[in-house]
Amino acid sequence: MLQQSALLGNNPFAVLTAIVAPAILTNASSVVLALGTSNRLGRVVDRTPVVFGDLAATVLGSQEHLEWMEQLSALRTRAQTLLQALRLFYAALGLFASSALVSVGGSVATYYGSKPLFVLAAGLAVMTGASAVVGLAIGCTLMVQETRLAVQSLAKEAEIRVKQPVGGQHKGGGAGSAQPK
Repeated sequence: MLQQSALLGNNPFAVLTAIVAPAILTNASSVVLALGTSNRLGRVVDRTPVVFGDLAATVLGSQEHLEWMEQLSALRTRAQTLLQALRLFYAALGLFASSALVSVGGSVATYYGSKPLFVLAAGLAVMTGASAVVGLAIGCTLMVQETRLAVQSLAKEAEIRVKQPVGGQHKGGGAGSAQPK
């Protein structure tokens, strides 16, 4: 440990290299997940008016009306799930960046021989990094759950549309609305 500390103390760029490579990888993963989640959220937002249109074209209280209400409810659930995942991905991104910054501070403390400050920075870096990983894991679990909901919704909508009379298109429907986003 002492020998490693001496080597790192002579070359602060070695510490930065050890910190930056994983930080870039984890930040990139967080950004890609956040962008994908934002895209899925946009698709849910775009899909909602189409379902509202199909719902408005039904008779209140009919089986078809209830089925479209279920579709609308599923969209709400998907949107809420995606928002939770997005929040976790953004939090993870911030925590990864914080962990890298605190690690740099710890390496500076080591360079100047401040062991108590190094121990504090190391503990804080591990806590923020571990929290970021947990956030990513939970966010990914939510994304799997949302994907399951999307596939179920797609199957249910296909059943609703198969029941419609041939050529019977609703005000909000049409050829393009048969493909949920």
